[in-house]
Amino acid sequence: MKYLSIFILLLCLSSCDYFDKKKVNTQDIVNEELQTFNWNDVDEYPSFKACESSTSKQDNKHCFETTLITHITNKLSKETIVVTENVEDTILIKFHISETGNLSVLSIKNKEFTKGQIPNLEALLMKSLDSLPKIFPAIKRS
Repeated sequence: MKYLSIFILLLCLSSCDYFDKKKVNTQDIVNEELQTFNWNDVDEYPSFKACESSTSKQDNKHCFETTLITHITNKLSKETIVVTENVEDTILIKFHISETGNLSVLSIKNKEFTKGQIPNLEALLMKSLDSLPKIFPAIKRS
């Protein structure tokens, strides 16, 4: 019995890993947290002052899109655009809104036919985007 208790005591003392404190690298923790984020989703979409009354995330997104489209449409409707043939096209504008609310256009895509009929279309679109009201950037918390 005496030998058994000495053996158990020695066994407990020899397992030094139990008393070692593990040092965790903060960079490892940060990297692990960053991998858990969904970078394609935001907590709040970009918005305009007109969208302040939106109560839900989807309402805010819808208000932002509607305000943006309405603004561009209104600006383009004030321009005199002369074409020789009917133009039916969907114009894709890819843009980025910075954390300060600045809008920068990454690309504008439309058909070559449309570019031929309305050569200054990109300039007109840029002019309308430059006159947008103040944009409040998206918010990503988690």
